[in-house]
Amino acid sequence: MLNINLKGKKVFIAGVADDKGFGWAIAKVLAEAGAEIIIGTWPPVYNIFLKSLSSGKIDQSFNIAKIYPLDAAFDSSEDVPEEIKQNKRYQCHEKYTISEIAEEVKKDFGTIDILVHSLANGPEAQKPLLETSREGYLAAVSVSSYSFVSLVSHFGPIMNEGGAALTLSYIAAEKVVPGYGGGLNAAKAALESDTRYLAWEAGRKWGMRVNAISAGPLGSRAAKAIGFIDKVIAYSEANAPMAKSLNPIEVGHTAAFLLSPLATAITGETIFVDNGLHIMGVATDSPCFI
Repeated sequence: MLNINLKGKKVFIAGVADDKGFGWAIAKVLAEAGAEIIIGTWPPVYNIFLKSLSSGKIDQSFNIAKIYPLDAAFDSSEDVPEEIKQNKRYQCHEKYTISEIAEEVKKDFGTIDILVHSLANGPEAQKPLLETSREGYLAAVSVSSYSFVSLVSHFGPIMNEGGAALTLSYIAAEKVVPGYGGGLNAAKAALESDTRYLAWEAGRKWGMRVNAISAGPLGSRAAKAIGFIDKVIAYSEANAPMAKSLNPIEVGHTAAFLLSPLATAITGETIFVDNGLHIMGVATDSPCFI
């Protein structure tokens, strides 16, 4: 029987803050395959996340080696605005930028084998593109796509030979999803392009593979920020070839394959895990087809 064996592999997953999203599902599946799980979570929800774990509100069926506060909007402490430094939700953390956490992981674990980027944010996500400000647009691209570039850049030097990185995209990178605003569409398009460039550069520099999963809609806390996720899920269930809801574990299983030795010749790819919705050219529930 062919199994995915990640025993002895160390995984850093950026962007996990609860047990409802794709990041948690990926962590769970990789842990089941034997990997050691290290998590980076957004500082404002860090303590809430820890309390949820310790109180049993999160059904933790696997061990987490360590959880770091991580704000992927900042590469180094010099980048952090004074108002953020003085925010009480940040003051309790000495280090939380990408470069600082990469150094902390190096001190604590030496090296890693797998890097997962599972985060996105757009402060103006509910605005149409035509109403999005320059500041909101650039913020969406910074946090949702450049953060992956920065993570690979800073974690690459501590990545073992044959390591792999993975990010999560969405079909709005290449197709119009009305309402997916605030520049998030551009962020996802940039993310997929960056995946290809990082596959080339990080592959030659560190022997690292870099791939993306374009996942179908999921009613996670982060997805609810766009304001119409329930309609998107209903549309997918009505029109995808596989007429069912997407289970985040299905994304976790694909991630495990892409990050495992079974996929050593796959890099620079965006793999759709969306019940086949991306292949459809028309909506079968449109009045025109009823």
